[in-house]
Amino acid sequence: MPQVVLVNPLIPPNTGNIARTCAATGTELHLVGPLGFEISDRYLKRAGLDYWPHVKLHYHESLEVLKTLHQLRGGRWLGFSVRGNYNYAKFQFQADDWLLFGSETTGLASEVIEMCDSTLYIPMSQSQVRSLNLSVSVAVGLFEAHRQLGYLE
Repeated sequence: MPQVVLVNPLIPPNTGNIARTCAATGTELHLVGPLGFEISDRYLKRAGLDYWPHVKLHYHESLEVLKTLHQLRGGRWLGFSVRGNYNYAKFQFQADDWLLFGSETTGLASEVIEMCDSTLYIPMSQSQVRSLNLSVSVAVGLFEAHRQLGYLE
């Protein structure tokens, strides 16, 4: 099953909403530090409400620590970015993919994008809109992967 990775998230309610989405789908959630909040942040907890016991949460102090786990488990790193090369809806997801998302203000850093096997974008028809909210982007990407893999049946 695909996994969600948040690299340096900054806004607690976004991470809480993503955690809820991950709990609802049985998806592992990896947070890569430094974070812009404490894991115990009340806004983070409030956004996830009572779903936290159902979140398969992993915290990694750095991207290097996550890379070690990734090497053990395998799978592709798919970076979501407004600068992505492939439309996420036309991309063929695999069960062992890792869906990487960057911080709310800067997205994925160029050095993280360089580590990705592919980069994906979510098309938007309004050019004056820079990007979607992080929690919306994760939900859109994750549910498309689940749809393609038959997990929504």
